[in-house]
Amino acid sequence: MADIVDKATRSRVMARIRKKWTTQERKLHGLLKARKVRHKMHPPLPGSPDALIFPRTVVFLDGCFWHGCPRCYVPPQSRKAYWHPKIAGNKRRDRRVSRMLRRQGWVVVRIWEHHFQRNTTLCVEQMLASLE
Repeated sequence: MADIVDKATRSRVMARIRKKWTTQERKLHGLLKARKVRHKMHPPLPGSPDALIFPRTVVFLDGCFWHGCPRCYVPPQSRKAYWHPKIAGNKRRDRRVSRMLRRQGWVVVRIWEHHFQRNTTLCVEQMLASLE
């Protein structure tokens, strides 16, 4: 399917979209706040982690589509020449950012969207266990 606007217009429109909290991020924030766990959402670290939990733990909530979940990802049937390199690039960036943060002394926790949606409480418990 072809785009209904030209490339320059599409670029301008997409550049105006600002980051918003996802449903999972709001839910995680609420659960951590309820347990009185000190954390900061979207800290200024490489990779823009979803939550930073002290001491020195970074949590990423990876969306199954955008991060190419090995279990859930289904490649789009249109614009394959765009989507394959896009998702592959996201996966490379995720590995690079995780390595960089680990070298800096951070514990990196990555949670797939489908795990978080299926059993939020278990994910939070495992995340808190990684703090100890």
